[in-house]
Amino acid sequence: MKLDTLYGPVHQDLDLVDEAIDALRDVDYQPLAEMLNLVLAARGKRLRPALSLLAGQFGQYRLDLLVPLAASIELLHTATLVHDDVIDNAATRRGHPTANSVFHNTTTVMLGDYMFAQAANFAARTGNIDVIRLFSQTLMTIAKGEIGQDMTAYDTSQTVRQYLQRIGGKTASLFVTACQGGAMLAEVGEDGVEALKGYGYNLGMAFQVVDDILDFVGDEQEMGKPVGSDLSQGTLTLPSLLLLDRYPRNNPIGKLFAHRRREEYLGQAVEMIRQSDIPRESYQMAESFAKEAEEALMVLPDNPARRTLRDIVAYVLERRS
Repeated sequence: MKLDTLYGPVHQDLDLVDEAIDALRDVDYQPLAEMLNLVLAARGKRLRPALSLLAGQFGQYRLDLLVPLAASIELLHTATLVHDDVIDNAATRRGHPTANSVFHNTTTVMLGDYMFAQAANFAARTGNIDVIRLFSQTLMTIAKGEIGQDMTAYDTSQTVRQYLQRIGGKTASLFVTACQGGAMLAEVGEDGVEALKGYGYNLGMAFQVVDDILDFVGDEQEMGKPVGSDLSQGTLTLPSLLLLDRYPRNNPIGKLFAHRRREEYLGQAVEMIRQSDIPRESYQMAESFAKEAEEALMVLPDNPARRTLRDIVAYVLERRS
């Protein structure tokens, strides 16, 4: 399933979102312009802004409101990645150099802050106080999730329940905001807003679980990052938690965390997960969330947007990067 055809009725309108974000590069301070050119050059999947536009298809499809929302969602997501790269000391993302590998960490943190502010400015352009409030609450939720991840790094006592709470805040919350915000701006009825909110949450959860599986079984070239990168940073995800549960003693993850960044233990953990049925078990959880996402759509009119949202669920389960 190719991204250039996946987004159906809103595919062309996503170009308007790109144009709005690209306009941010035109600043009168050359160092900032260079940093923005670097982080905005690599186009992501544009999944989150597409969700905002698709949600708007169930009501009054006003691009003058939906495009700023979609831009705020994408820019907020990109800003969190900029900060993530600083925290992880990542050298590349999607095959491109990260800002922190080219500029100083301190400067890159401020770049992320600048992008957060610009994302808020886009949200404010909607003129909808409820959407603006939703944006601010989402930013707080994401920050809380990031803090939780940092505070529990290298802690093998974490549980699957804690993991689900963490990814609900760090990842799914932005999917919720994309869908809920788009529905609110389009003045979709209350039932429709709730349906799209539920869809966004479950899609986001499935997306992150698949992402965490690919961190162990994916191809480094396709993903644009090393296999096992989360575990190397002390972050436990579903596959690694299942490995710890099965082998509570003499587990390479415990040794890895005790010795920090020992490649031999990281390699052992990755290989043990790959050679087990843990990826399949983890996919079953992703499939469960995906099913919930599809069921949430059933109260919505059967139109091209709904069919596209169903296709996106399938794409999330099938993706390799």
